[in-house]
Amino acid sequence: MASTLLEETRRAHDDVERLERLIVKDFASQPAASHKDKLLQAHRVRAMLDSIQERSAKLLRVYDDEDGARKEEIAQLRLGGSDNVFSNFYERLKEVKEYHRKFPDDDLTEAENDEALVQDQPTVAFSGEEAMGRFLDLHEPFQTYVNSKQFGKQVDYFTYVSSISDFAVIPRPQRLTRPYRDYLAGLVGYLESFYERTQPLAQLSKHYEKLEADFAERWAAGAVEGWEDRGEGGAAAEGAAGALDLDAFDSADELEMLGAERVKEALQALGMKCGGTLRQRAERLMMAKGKKLEELPKSLFVKGAAPAAVQTEAERERLAAAARQVALLEAKAAKLCEMLSSVIEDTKGRIEKKQAQTYEELMAEQEEAEAEAAPADDSDEEDEFIYNPLKLPLGWDGKPIPYWLYKLHGLNLEFKCEICGGASYWGRRAFERHFREWRHENGMRALGITNSKAFFEVTSIGDAMALWKTIQQKGGAGAGNEEEEEVEDAEGNVYKRKTYDDLRRQGLV
Repeated sequence: MASTLLEETRRAHDDVERLERLIVKDFASQPAASHKDKLLQAHRVRAMLDSIQERSAKLLRVYDDEDGARKEEIAQLRLGGSDNVFSNFYERLKEVKEYHRKFPDDDLTEAENDEALVQDQPTVAFSGEEAMGRFLDLHEPFQTYVNSKQFGKQVDYFTYVSSISDFAVIPRPQRLTRPYRDYLAGLVGYLESFYERTQPLAQLSKHYEKLEADFAERWAAGAVEGWEDRGEGGAAAEGAAGALDLDAFDSADELEMLGAERVKEALQALGMKCGGTLRQRAERLMMAKGKKLEELPKSLFVKGAAPAAVQTEAERERLAAAARQVALLEAKAAKLCEMLSSVIEDTKGRIEKKQAQTYEELMAEQEEAEAEAAPADDSDEEDEFIYNPLKLPLGWDGKPIPYWLYKLHGLNLEFKCEICGGASYWGRRAFERHFREWRHENGMRALGITNSKAFFEVTSIGDAMALWKTIQQKGGAGAGNEEEEEVEDAEGNVYKRKTYDDLRRQGLV
C-alpha cells in the first residue's frame, strides 16, 4: 500500500505533537534528583528535540513542493466533480483491502511505545576522570603543553588547570607557531565536546555567533587584548616582555652569566631563534645590540616572527590571518572556560583531594563510584514479602531462622532487668551476658553499688539494695574487699581489683 504524500504529512505532524507531549511528560513526571538523572534526562529530551527538528525539516520540504508532487496530489483529489471524488475514494479503499489481503499480519495500528522513550537511558560517553561530567579531563592537552618545546612550560597539573585560560603568559612568537594553533584547536574542541555532553539543551552556536560578531568588531578596532596591532606588527616587538637591555652588556661572555634560560627568554621576546648552546645563543643575542630588528638578517628570526619591515606583503597577510585565527581560538577557549568555571573549580578541588588521599582511600572511592554507576538490581526476590507471623529473628540471609533453632537457644524466653531500666533480653545467653555490659554497669553505678559476682542474676532494684546493705554490714566481698571487685583493661581482659592494681603498678597493663 503506497503511502500518499498527504498521509506522510499528517504522520509527521502527529509525530511532532506526540514528541512535544513526551517532553512535557518527561519533565513533569520524572523529577531528576541526582546529577546523573538530570544529565540523562537532558540527553533524552535532546534526542526528542532532534527528532522534532528532523520531521519539521521534512514538512518544510513538503510544503515548499519544489517538484509539485503535493499540488498534483491535491488536484487529483479534486478532479472532475463529485462523481470522481467517490470513484477515487473507492479506488483507494480497494487498494487498502488488497494490501491487507496480501499482508494480513501487518499491524498498522500498532501504537508507538511512548513509555519506552520516557524511560530510555541514553548512553553518554565520559571518561573515568570526568565522572559523568562533574570534572574536566585535561590530561591530553596538559601533556601537549608540558612537552612542547615551542610554547610549553614544566608545570604540574593543578597549575595548568588553574591557568588554562591565561594565554598572555606565552610570548607572541610562540603563539604564532603551528603547534600552538594545533594545541588551541584541540583544547577548544575538547571543551566544546564536554560542554555539549554536559549541557545538551544549551545552544553553543548562539554563544559563538555573539562571540564572533563581538570579536570581529574589536579586531577591526584593534581592541583585542594582546593583539592590538592585529598581528601586523610581527611577533618580534622591541620592548616585549622578557627582552633585555643589551646596552648594559659589553660581550657575549657577560650574557652567558645570565644563564641559558634567561638568554632564551630574551631571544624569544625578540622573535629570534633560540636553539644551540649557551654561547651560540649569547652571540646571536649580541648581534641585536645597537641595531633595529629590521636591520638584522631574516635568517636569525623564527619562521613567521621576522619584523614587518623585512617581510613581503604576502607574508604579512599570511601572518595577520594566522594571528586572527589564533586570537579567535583564544577568545573561544576563554569563553568556554568562563561557561565551565564551576566545573573548573570542582576539578581543582578534586585534584587537591586526590593529592592528599592514600592508596586505600583512592581505591575505596573508585569502588564507590563503580557501585554508583552499576545498574540497580530490581529483582523480585528483594521485593518479596517475608511471612513471619511468629516474629522470629532474621538470619544472615534476611529470612527468619528455623523455629527449632529459635527454641533451642531459648529465644522464646524473655528476661527483664529493672536495674537496666526495664530492658528485655531474649534468651538465657543474652540475659547472662548483659550483667557485664555497659547498661547494667551504669545502672549499678547509679544505685551506688559496686558490681560484682555477688549480684549475678539480681535484676530487681530492691533485691540489689538489700543485698548491698547485707554485704556492707558483714564487711563481705562486695563492700570493702577489693579482691571480689572485677575490672576490665583496654584489651577486654577481666582481673580482680587487686591483681589489676599490681599489674598496673608494674606497667604490664
